Amino acid sequence: MQDLRISLVQGDTRWHDPAANRDYYGALVAPLAGTTDLVVLPETFTSGFSNDAIDKAEGMDGPTVAWIGEQARALGAAVTGSVQLRTDEGVFNRLLWATPDGALVHYDKRHLFRYAGEHKRYAAGRERLTVEWKGWRINPQVCYDLRFPVFCRNRYDVERAGAMDFDLQIFVANWPAPRAYAWKTLLRARAIENLCYVAAVNRVGVDGNELSYDGDSAVIDFLGLPQVEAHGREQVLTTTLSAAALAAHRERFPAMLDADAFDLRG
Repeated sequence: MQDLRISLVQGDTRWHDPAANRDYYGALVAPLAGTTDLVVLPETFTSGFSNDAIDKAEGMDGPTVAWIGEQARALGAAVTGSVQLRTDEGVFNRLLWATPDGALVHYDKRHLFRYAGEHKRYAAGRERLTVEWKGWRINPQVCYDLRFPVFCRNRYDVERAGAMDFDLQIFVANWPAPRAYAWKTLLRARAIENLCYVAAVNRVGVDGNELSYDGDSAVIDFLGLPQVEAHGREQVLTTTLSAAALAAHRERFPAMLDADAFDLRG
């Protein structure tokens, strides 16, 4: 496992305007070409977090899926973020993971935000996703998933020579400012309990529902300390995750050896 360069793209998502958002985020990430390994966009980055946007949800053959693949190839990096996507099973809040070689996988948001009625309009995912990139095992999740520690829990995998499920956990979000303290607290908790890095990207600005967002995107290390933080404005931040530091921490403080074994069920 080598060090991993990761870029957080904290933007002011345009409301219900996928084409404008593709142009907007495309311009933000273009300077990252050749300088990073992984680019993380916010949740629902083509529309904002909206139940009404479901009526214009694209399919997997639509322009946004094509766009994220094009960005990965142009940047020479993996690119991830979530959008509303329609399938035969319903509309999902679907996180896309694209790599420069043309590969594309996805994770469907498991926990739908009942407080805002997301569960009434969207279909829920079932399976957790782990991807491998540049020698890192990475678990991407979406916004409200952050509040569910069992689903987020890292496991010690004895069948993989004692490896952990993942080394980096990613959260993409539209997390409003009134709940910012919970956002920051839970990100640190997930990093500490899972003995991993956490990278989290939230949007900024005010959306079409008059909800304000402070961003607070961050990379948190395995001790729960912020390695880099963004605040209430448009920012693109790049930092490097140290593979050696993570390995040393797990060797020095092997809490995973005392953890409870369990299975995740959708």
